Amino acid sequence: MLDFTNTIIDKVSVHHIGNITNEEALTISDNVLDTSDEKLKELLTQFFLTPFTNPEYFSFTSGNDDFTENPVFNIASDFFDDVESFHGNTIQVAKHLYNTSTHPQIKAGDLFVAYFNNVSIDGELTDAIGIFKSETRHAFLKLNDFILGADEGINPEKLDKGCLIFNMERDSGFKVCIVDKSNKTEAAFWRDAFLNLTPCHDDFHYTKEFMNITKKFVTDQFTEDFEATKTEQIDLLNRSVAYFKDHTTFDKDDFEQEVFRDSEVIESFRNFDNSYREDNAITLNDNFDISPTAVKKQQKIFKSILKLDKNFHIYIHGDKDKIEQGTDTDGRKFYKIYYDKEE
Repeated sequence: MLDFTNTIIDKVSVHHIGNITNEEALTISDNVLDTSDEKLKELLTQFFLTPFTNPEYFSFTSGNDDFTENPVFNIASDFFDDVESFHGNTIQVAKHLYNTSTHPQIKAGDLFVAYFNNVSIDGELTDAIGIFKSETRHAFLKLNDFILGADEGINPEKLDKGCLIFNMERDSGFKVCIVDKSNKTEAAFWRDAFLNLTPCHDDFHYTKEFMNITKKFVTDQFTEDFEATKTEQIDLLNRSVAYFKDHTTFDKDDFEQEVFRDSEVIESFRNFDNSYREDNAITLNDNFDISPTAVKKQQKIFKSILKLDKNFHIYIHGDKDKIEQGTDTDGRKFYKIYYDKEE
């Protein structure tokens, strides 16, 4: 859990990053920003840190899985080792971002690099480096001495891209979290090309990936291997989510028995699970503490909706025995629903 209650912004530098492919310029500032004004600090804190609520954690990697060859990892190490070299290191970040902004769809924007003290992560205080990019200018009105004017600026409630690098777990590539509200092309650029991150092997990652594998099995493989109705498929999805919500720890064997129950379905799931992990180079533990944050995020992809033509949507939250499927004498398909009381 992240807590910014006592976090202090120590230093901030800003540079302008163009798109190198579109022949836009890189503009470097001469000095750190003056952030002595308390109102400005408050707005910067809101702008930089508010988006980081219940984040997923990553660490740096590189093309050959050696995080020590990652440029941002090495710059971050310099930041933490010598705070006095802060502005010079922000220039290195700017140059690296500019040189990786090669896709023509990547927007130009302002790059902010900040140094934070007293960030609490899971109860442990540490320093952090923040790298943020603002790509969108918003129109606003300003009124001075009853003279109304218009201008453009940065909305402190709408950060486009950002990452926090915590001064911890350096031996495994630092602990990092990100936000990105861009399209898929730009999101891949920020996380993969510029930062080059890989998910941390933690409970959040294990929970997220196992829920994802389960959902893909039920929606893709289960109906291929078995003559299953849509209600049976939804029932499996509901039981899967219920397991993760009702348990604090995950045990794969226990999960299979409680959710899938049938030995043939369990065998099908195991084959799918093994193939999916191998095809996607995913390493998972079969026993871990379930992350409630990951469950909350992932349960959104478990759709328990029965769609009937364009006329009806039936939300099935449990007990598939209270819904029956059939066909009348005229060949029309129907569902019969039983209930105890109307609310």
